[in-house]
Amino acid sequence: MSKFTGKLTGKTAYITGAGNGIGRAVALKLAREGANIVVNDLEEAPAQAVVDEITAAGGNAIAVPGSVTEEGFAERFIGAGVSEWNAIDIIVNNAGYTWDSLIGHMTDDQFDAMMDVHVKAPFRILRAASGFIKGAATQEAEAGQEVFRKVVNISSIAGTGGNVGQANYSSAKSAVLGLTKTLAKEWGRFKVNVNCVAFGYIETRLTEATNEKKSITVDGNTVGIGIPEKVATGFAAMVPLGRPGTPEEAADGVYLFCCPESNYVSGQTLTVGGGLSST
Repeated sequence: MSKFTGKLTGKTAYITGAGNGIGRAVALKLAREGANIVVNDLEEAPAQAVVDEITAAGGNAIAVPGSVTEEGFAERFIGAGVSEWNAIDIIVNNAGYTWDSLIGHMTDDQFDAMMDVHVKAPFRILRAASGFIKGAATQEAEAGQEVFRKVVNISSIAGTGGNVGQANYSSAKSAVLGLTKTLAKEWGRFKVNVNCVAFGYIETRLTEATNEKKSITVDGNTVGIGIPEKVATGFAAMVPLGRPGTPEEAADGVYLFCCPESNYVSGQTLTVGGGLSST
């Protein structure tokens, strides 16, 4: 990655779940456009690896590892970026995972885990940022300045249309739409554009086509990852463009809501799915 100044030069972006997959691609994309990046991931090593990649190219980044569901994480995450750059310009609530079962077999823990990571964590982060944003926006308005800030929440076509085996995940991702629309109305007076990106079938380690049994551990829970190859082939066939998307293509969709061209767009949900939608 070569550094160059771009449309986000001087901006500071906070990205959760940015050590791998889509989050990593978003971090690198925004860094290429000149933004300072606050990189979060569950584990320190992948978060630091992204920071190292950005700084090696001449960009600016810091790592704030940890689970987004931890008590006090939101304040620590936002506080780190404010301490480093005294700015909040972009927040991308990307961290998350799936923990599937048909409803008859789904536990309360499975349901609660999805609500915690996909809904409560973004809520806490936005709440933690609200004081700084309000204060900065008030000062800018008094000075006659119009400065736009961006929030991009991540949903899914499972949240816009439901999906078998994902009553928990679909419910959480649907709630993200309500959070987005509400904050767009609350924060419009502060010149904050709050939008949502709903992903379709994007190839990451969570959706990798594999017949091997793979898993990750999140907050002490062992969660299966990957999709059986036959199922993955079926999913790909449903995509009008004929294939799953790449993390970089997913990041491009997020960038659309971070760049200045979206300054008059708020409260919207963009489906990034190669033509695959919830209907």
